[in-house]
Amino acid sequence: MEALRQDDPRRFGPYTVLARLRGTASSVQYLARDTASEDAVVITAARPELAALPAFRRRFQAEARTADRLTGGWVQPQLGGPDDVPDEELLWTAGPYVPALTLSEAIDATGPLPERAVRILGAGLAETLSRVHATGAVLQGLAPRTVLLAEDGPRLTAFGPLGAAAAAEARPGGQLSVRLGYLTPEQVEGEEPGPASDLFVLGLLLAYAATGTTPLADGPAAEGAERIARTAPELGAVPEELRDLIARCLEKDPADRPSAGTVAAELALEGAAGLAKGGWLPERLAAAVAEQGARARETVTAGAPVDAVAGAPADAVAGGSAGEPSDAVVPVPAPAPVPAPDTQTAQLGDIGRHVPRTDRPTTQLSVPPELTGRPAAPAPALPAGPTSALPGGVPAVPPPMVPVAPRPLPIPTNRAAAPSPAVDRRGLLIGLAAGAAGLVVGGGGVLALGGGGGDTDDPKPAPSHSSPTVAGLPPQPRWVYTHPVAEPAPLTAAVWNERLLVLTGKNGATAVDLSTGRRVWQNTDAAGGEPALPAGQDLCFVAVPSGFLWLSPKDGKTVHRADHADLSAETPKLSAPEFVGSSGPVIWFTGSEKATVKAPPKKKGKKRGKDKQIVRAYLFAYDIVRREQLWRTPVPAGRGPATPVHRLIAVRQNNLVVRQSPATLAPGDVRAAKGKAVFRSFDRKTGKALWSKQFGTVAPDAAAMGDDRGLLYAAVGDDLQAFETPAGKPKWTLNGSGGTPYGTPVATGTVLHTTNRNQEVGAVERETGRLRWRRSTEAAIGTAAPAVTLSTTGRTLLAADGSQVTAFAAEDGRRLWKFQDIGAQDPKGPTVTAPYRVLAAGRTAVVQRDRIFYAFPVA
Repeated sequence: MEALRQDDPRRFGPYTVLARLRGTASSVQYLARDTASEDAVVITAARPELAALPAFRRRFQAEARTADRLTGGWVQPQLGGPDDVPDEELLWTAGPYVPALTLSEAIDATGPLPERAVRILGAGLAETLSRVHATGAVLQGLAPRTVLLAEDGPRLTAFGPLGAAAAAEARPGGQLSVRLGYLTPEQVEGEEPGPASDLFVLGLLLAYAATGTTPLADGPAAEGAERIARTAPELGAVPEELRDLIARCLEKDPADRPSAGTVAAELALEGAAGLAKGGWLPERLAAAVAEQGARARETVTAGAPVDAVAGAPADAVAGGSAGEPSDAVVPVPAPAPVPAPDTQTAQLGDIGRHVPRTDRPTTQLSVPPELTGRPAAPAPALPAGPTSALPGGVPAVPPPMVPVAPRPLPIPTNRAAAPSPAVDRRGLLIGLAAGAAGLVVGGGGVLALGGGGGDTDDPKPAPSHSSPTVAGLPPQPRWVYTHPVAEPAPLTAAVWNERLLVLTGKNGATAVDLSTGRRVWQNTDAAGGEPALPAGQDLCFVAVPSGFLWLSPKDGKTVHRADHADLSAETPKLSAPEFVGSSGPVIWFTGSEKATVKAPPKKKGKKRGKDKQIVRAYLFAYDIVRREQLWRTPVPAGRGPATPVHRLIAVRQNNLVVRQSPATLAPGDVRAAKGKAVFRSFDRKTGKALWSKQFGTVAPDAAAMGDDRGLLYAAVGDDLQAFETPAGKPKWTLNGSGGTPYGTPVATGTVLHTTNRNQEVGAVERETGRLRWRRSTEAAIGTAAPAVTLSTTGRTLLAADGSQVTAFAAEDGRRLWKFQDIGAQDPKGPTVTAPYRVLAAGRTAVVQRDRIFYAFPVA
C-alpha cells in the first residue's frame, strides 16, 4: 500500500480514494471508502493509456460481467462500476475489501504451502473452474498473483486475459497486445485453448504452491515453449499425496487431463469450504493477513486520502512477487540494482486464440528477490522503489490488499499512531522475447470468453455432527403453527427472506413469523396465489389469477398491483398466466391470447373464406423488483384454448431450460414427440429460442432437472441418467431396481442427491455418477419417490413422502431422525392424507402436513 500520486483520481462514483494498493499490467487498484456505508472498498481502475482503446474497454467490461455472473463461492461480489454513475468517463469496478495475500507473495514470504493448504487452494479454484467450464468457456485467469489467500479460503480475482496479463500494451491501429505468463502444450502447437487448458495451468499453479518452483521453468528461456510441449515435468518435490493428480493435470494431451470437478473432489471430498473450517493458513501467513487488515482499517477509519507523493510518475506501479510480475509493461526506475533472474519461478509463454506467427511463445522470468530498505532521510519524492509504506510500519510480509471477500471490512473507531514510512521494492520483470508475444486484439475485435459460470455453486457441505438426544427421534420443534380450521388449508407455502413463512390459499395469503410461529398478517387480495417470492428486501410478491401483487412484509397490505392487461403491452388480452419458475428477481411464466387470422381476399368467382380463431402462446420474463417485462418469446400453444403449462428444468448463466407438461401438449405435439420429452432452451437475456431437444428415451412425465454445469439428470426407465446439453451425449448411468423409478434429484456442490420409488435416497458424484451412499427411509413403498430437500447449510438432507419425514446427514447418509404427526386433526374429523412437505430456512426445516407446520432445528 502506498500514498496517492498527483495524477491519481480522488473519487470513483460514491467511493473516496484513500491509497494505492498495487498495479497490474492493465489496471491500478486503490483502497477506497464508501461514503454512504463507510465500508472499505477496493477500486480496480483501468490504466488510462489502455482504456482509450475500444478493444480494451470491451474486454475489461466483458471480464467484469463474467466476474459478476460468477459471484459466490470463491468469487468476490461486484459493488458497482461506471455504468452505475451518470457521465462517468473512467473505467473501473468496485468490490469489498478483505485482507489477503497473493499466492506469489505468500510463497515469497514463507516458502511452499503445507499439503492441506494446497488441497484447499486447489479445490477452491477447481470448484470455480467447474462452473466456468460447464458452458464450454475457458477462464484464462489463473496466475500466482490472481489467486488470493484470505483467512477463510482462496479467492480468484481475474476472469480473462486482461486480469491475468503479465504485459499489456497499445499498438498502432488501435490494437491491444496482451501477454499472459503461462502457456499450454496445445497452444504451442497453435491450437485454441479449451477448458483443459485451465487444468494445465492449475497443475502448474498447484506445483508452484507445493514446492515454490514452477515445473518446466528450469533451462534456457528461449526453449520454454519446447519444454512445455515435449518435456515431462519434474515433480519429485511435490508431496506424494498430490503428485499423481498434478501430473495428470500436466498431461500434454488435453484429453488426458481430469475435469475441474474431478480435481475438486480428489483434493477435498468435503469441499474447499469444509476442509478450510478452523483455519487453513500457516501461522506466519495468517498473522500477515491480520496485520494487513489492521493497517487498512486504520486508513479507512481516518477517512482522508494519504497525501500524494510529489514528483512520483503517474504510471509507476508497485511490482509483483515470486512467479508473477505485477506490472510488466511499466519501466522500472534505474537506481535500484537488478538481481539475477530466478528461473525456478519462471512463467511460461503467452495465451491467446489463434496466436499470430510473429507472436511465438516466449518465456518470461520474474525476479522475486525483494530489495527493501529505508531512506537515509525523509524526502518529498518517491524513492527508487515504487511503493511507499503507509503509517503503521512495514510488516514482515508486504501487505497486498485486494477485493476478495463477500463481506465488507468492519472499521474500528480507534486509530494508532503513525511511525515513519519505509520503502519497498519487488518483482522486476525480465522479458526474453523471440518476437512480439501475446494476444493481439484488433480494432473491431475482442477475445470473447464465451460465457462461463452460472448461479452460485455452494461448496460441498462438511459432515454433520448434530443429532437428536435419542437416536432416531426428531428434535423438539421450535414452534408449531396450526392454520385455523375455519379457513381452507393452505395450498402453497414459501419462505420470504428467512423472516416470514407465507401461505397462500383460497382465502388469501397469511404470514407467519419464522422466529416465533405466530401469525402476523393476512391479505385477501392474494386468494388463489402462487408461492410468494421476495421482491428485494422490502416487498413480498404473489402471482394471483387476476395479475401480480406486491405486499408489504410488515402488515401485508397491497402496495402495488398489475393486472394481466398491464403485464405486456403487446398482449393486452393475455389469459391467466401459468407460473414456470424464478431466479433472483426474475420470474418466468407462460400466457396465451386468442387471435383472429383473416381469410385470404376473395377471388373472382369464389366465396371468401372464413376468418379463423387461433391461440398464440408465449413465454415471458418479468423482473418483479423493477416491475417490468424483460422479454416474451413464442412457444407452442397448448391443448385447446388453455395456456400451456411448463416446468423450469434448469437455470444457467446464459440460458434456461423448460419442459411442457404432457397434459397440456397439443395432439400434434404428442404425435411428433413419439413418447419422448422435449426440452427447450431460451437465452436468459433476450428470450431467443436456442434449442429444442430430446435426450435418450426420457419420457414426457419422467423426473428431470438440470444443473448450472450443463448437465441434465433424468429418470430413464428404472435408471438415472446424466446427459450433456445440448449435445445429448449420455455422460453416466446409475442403475436402479425394477419398478422403482427415480424421482427429481437435488444438486449441490459436486454431489447429486437422488431419490427413488423404493423409498431410497442417496448421493452420487455429479461428474461421474459414482455412488457415494444410498439409504432407505424405511417407509412403506408408495406410488412416488420421496421429495428431497437440503437444509440451507447443505449438511442435512430431508426426505418427505406421504407417511413421514426422514433426516439424513448429507455427507455420509447417516440416518438422524424420523418424524410422523398424529395423522388426524380431530378424532371425529377426516383422516389427514396430505403428503409432508419441507421448506429450508436458515437452520430451520419447516415441515408441513396439511394445515399444521412444525419448525425443526437442523444442522
